[in-house]
Amino acid sequence: MSDVAGAFGDTLSYRCATISGVPVRKKRSISIPPDLDASIEEAAKKAGTTYSGWLATTARKELTLRAGLAAVAEYERDEGAFSEDEIAEAEAWAREAVTRGRRSGTQSRRTA
Repeated sequence: MSDVAGAFGDTLSYRCATISGVPVRKKRSISIPPDLDASIEEAAKKAGTTYSGWLATTARKELTLRAGLAAVAEYERDEGAFSEDEIAEAEAWAREAVTRGRRSGTQSRRTA
């Protein structure tokens, strides 16, 4: 038998380093209007990432925002609406967090 102990189901007699640690990705084919396509390509270029990476990062942010909004709505259903003071405090915290992120040089991920 060769270095590969069987054609498809058996284990290799050596470690295959090229497969280890490779992120799993799902390929999709999507349709996008030409103007949106151009905008995404430009945004990805400005962000220093790939088209796919930009789409994945943007989708992840959208899903995170939706989950946060759902959590706030659930909290308010259970505990009552936030007061104006609580909302003002949260908005101040968010502004400071954005400023801290810019000062620290935090950048988005480069790939999907």
